[in-house]
Amino acid sequence: MARVYNFSAGPAVLPEEVLKEAAEEMLDYKGTGMSVMEMSHRSKAFQSILDEAEQDIRDLMGIPSNYKVLFLQGGASQQFAMIPMNFMKNGVADYIITGQWAKKAWQEAQKYGKANAVASSADKTFSYIPDCSDLPIDDNADYVYICENNTIYGTKFHTLPNTKGKTLIADVSSCFLSEPVDVEKYGVIYGGVQKNVGPAGVVIAIIREDLIPEKPYIENTPTMLQYKTQADAGSLYNTPPCYGIYICGKVFKWIKKMGGLEAMKVHNEKKAKILYDFLDSSKLFKGTVNPADRSLMNVPFVTGNEELDAKFVKEAKEAGFENLKGHRTVGGMRASIYNAMPIEGVEKLVAFMGEFEKANS
Repeated sequence: MARVYNFSAGPAVLPEEVLKEAAEEMLDYKGTGMSVMEMSHRSKAFQSILDEAEQDIRDLMGIPSNYKVLFLQGGASQQFAMIPMNFMKNGVADYIITGQWAKKAWQEAQKYGKANAVASSADKTFSYIPDCSDLPIDDNADYVYICENNTIYGTKFHTLPNTKGKTLIADVSSCFLSEPVDVEKYGVIYGGVQKNVGPAGVVIAIIREDLIPEKPYIENTPTMLQYKTQADAGSLYNTPPCYGIYICGKVFKWIKKMGGLEAMKVHNEKKAKILYDFLDSSKLFKGTVNPADRSLMNVPFVTGNEELDAKFVKEAKEAGFENLKGHRTVGGMRASIYNAMPIEGVEKLVAFMGEFEKANS
């Protein structure tokens, strides 16, 4: 069977080159006589995989030496709890609510302290990024939290919020490694890798060392949920998601080969422009996001007719375009066009959309 164009929001498309390399090494990784799936996480071979992966992501993002890079488990959703447990020194944090995942993180933080919603775009179904130039930041806030790219709603912070000197913590799951980033503007950057970096099962957390407390501020925080535990053990406190880390490492090398994050940004801007230009000129399909706040990664759109939306998703699938159905909370359609989606995939999708429009106008 030929490979489809997979527009899934996550788990999502991976570079074919990476998948082929992994297939070649499945039974025998570099002469070890075993798969990485079978390998001890305490072995020299796996330690080399881990060390190379960390160095490569440091190179790609320009991560300063005073930031720890941790390869964790539990999904981004576990970070919703770990962050307040570890960083709520004063018991106060400010959250900017721009979608379902930011909202869930805010709700989780309320279990551990005072979590303020200092801005929100819920009034217009999270279709824009609120003005964050002069927020009512709490004087006692330990951090300001954002979800930088909103997978479900297709919005992106193109300008970071003015935190008024407070530490910025960002969930970057669906824009991870899609463009250059100034790591020093953040105290913590983290993301589940299954959207743009690797297979499900790994979370990468990049944390400024001075923020990691000797003891969490929430009493009885489990040992596994303490960043110091993970940092001191070099992501090897317990058995890590070995195979997922291995694939992430291959994706890092693929991005380097492609030209790094500057090249990724150019690649992603080209793809997004093709799709957004079509949506802006179409009489049938309409984008749902304020143009100034559009994501390069996730592009939601609708026809305005639920039956027609369903027909489009069905016919698109039959034509080899998978996972275009929008998130269950908003309906419509969504095309996730992550790093590994080739430009031709977007070009062919737009051509199909044009044909569908002619046949259904």
